[in-house]
Amino acid sequence: MDTQALKDSWHLVSRSGDQVPLYFYSVLFLTNPDVRDMFPVSMARQRDKLVAALGSVISNVDRIEEVVPVLQQLGRDHRKFAVVAAHYPAVGQALLATLEHFLGDRWTPQLAHDWTAAYNLVAQVMVEAANDASKTSPPWWEAEIIGHEMRTLGIAVIRARLNYQYPFRPGQSASFSYAMRPRIWRFYSFANAPRQDNTIDLHVRMVDGGVLSSALVMGARRGDMLRVGAAVGERLTLPPDVQGDLLMIAGGTGLAPLKALVEQIAYEGPTRRVDLVVGARNSRELYDYEALAKMAAEHPWLNVVPVVSHDPFYRGTRGYAVDVALQGWRGQHVYVCGSEEMAQATVGRLLDAGVPTEQIHFDEFTSDKGRES
Repeated sequence: MDTQALKDSWHLVSRSGDQVPLYFYSVLFLTNPDVRDMFPVSMARQRDKLVAALGSVISNVDRIEEVVPVLQQLGRDHRKFAVVAAHYPAVGQALLATLEHFLGDRWTPQLAHDWTAAYNLVAQVMVEAANDASKTSPPWWEAEIIGHEMRTLGIAVIRARLNYQYPFRPGQSASFSYAMRPRIWRFYSFANAPRQDNTIDLHVRMVDGGVLSSALVMGARRGDMLRVGAAVGERLTLPPDVQGDLLMIAGGTGLAPLKALVEQIAYEGPTRRVDLVVGARNSRELYDYEALAKMAAEHPWLNVVPVVSHDPFYRGTRGYAVDVALQGWRGQHVYVCGSEEMAQATVGRLLDAGVPTEQIHFDEFTSDKGRES
């Protein structure tokens, strides 16, 4: 397999931008109309995710062993869309047809052979992972909303009870779906450590164009049901090799997974100090400060510092969360979560200030790969 030819050909195709996924889905739905109902009515976000996923796999095709865990997770996660092994050949055919269309004369028999081999390898890994997962877990869990509290304009805290035992670790996320927006799944982080009563908390911010976040914030009610995919993500978890005190920097609803880590430390018995800096644009967006202040009062090892950046009338600490946090950095591991913009800017400032790369932990889902908050 000529992996360089695969990369070069994908680079050429990607120059056509949105036309590539548009053509791909046109072929897929025309040749396999039965699969259309598996996708949301609006395909805009789906098109973006397709290009990103293909680019990621192709750019690493010569290091397939490194992307196998990602492919396995995709295979397991796609069960929630009712994807089965029989769907993969149809997707492969649509992909090859798309490549042939955009490459024109550059589409040679050898290139077609290599692309077919690469796709079949990807499909095999995903199908095997899905089959293995089906032996031990459902394609999704169901959770009943038992609490919905509007904390401020556009931000709600939701508590739901899962129907079966649900394995997850503090700092992880999962994809969620809601009956008011069928076939749309978005990632949200758990705002708590696992509990005996099988409940979970979500912090949901309504974002522009966020069809699911809008429905959850404005339309969700007690008794409504959510579907919950398997927990994913390790980058914000607390592994055994991370010892000593911690510095946490939260932006907006990025507070959720960091609050879960604080709960984990409290449950396990605190052996470290935690400084949690919570940033917001204005005081109204410090939507969970009352709960955080209560936690800090109960746990002397926890120091919570609210910081507001764009409210001249705020009487507390003003500025950017990362700048305030750096004033208290004493060599701790640093956990960061927030919007993509916030995370990138914060990590950049930390690196500039001399924080070692291996001591900075931030969530890969802080990009907008399907996340709405």
